[in-house]
Amino acid sequence: MNILMVLTSHDALGDTGEKTGFWVEEFAAPYYVLADAGAVITIASPAGGQPPVDPKSEAADAQTPATERFYKDFDAIDKVANTVKLSDIKEADYDAVFYPGGHGPLWDLANDTNSIQLIEDFYKHKKPIAFVCHAPAALVNVKDGHGEALVKGKAVTGFSNAEEAAVKLTTVVPFYWKMN
Repeated sequence: MNILMVLTSHDALGDTGEKTGFWVEEFAAPYYVLADAGAVITIASPAGGQPPVDPKSEAADAQTPATERFYKDFDAIDKVANTVKLSDIKEADYDAVFYPGGHGPLWDLANDTNSIQLIEDFYKHKKPIAFVCHAPAALVNVKDGHGEALVKGKAVTGFSNAEEAAVKLTTVVPFYWKMN
């Protein structure tokens, strides 16, 4: 099974001067579940190359067995350091796609035309698409093939507006989810 994992290329937390990027644990935990099951994993990002890591995800209290394994896995570290440019990815080459979180996707993946098209193609071909934490932001401009928002009428989980308020970033994030 060929799995695509898409990481953000965005490194600025709004105009706060703080850094962001992808959240290491949200990448590492699913990466090892998939890799240990025999999946062939390709990692991509909008800009290609080394995606930014959210520095808060490297804090001691954010570490898990998966992140500890990742920091010792030079092959995985090399894959992350050399992501494929998202514009070079074709849905037909993969069986599923997974988007790890971190705040970065709110800025780049939410508007990246290559990401939007990729998700639409996976959906059209009935292939699994999955997102965690802030990564569902990549769905905000995705259509269902009939011109409707892909998420319309669907239950979507992710980092909530209330959680954003709890971490005091409501004035920083570029948009909120409209809850019906």
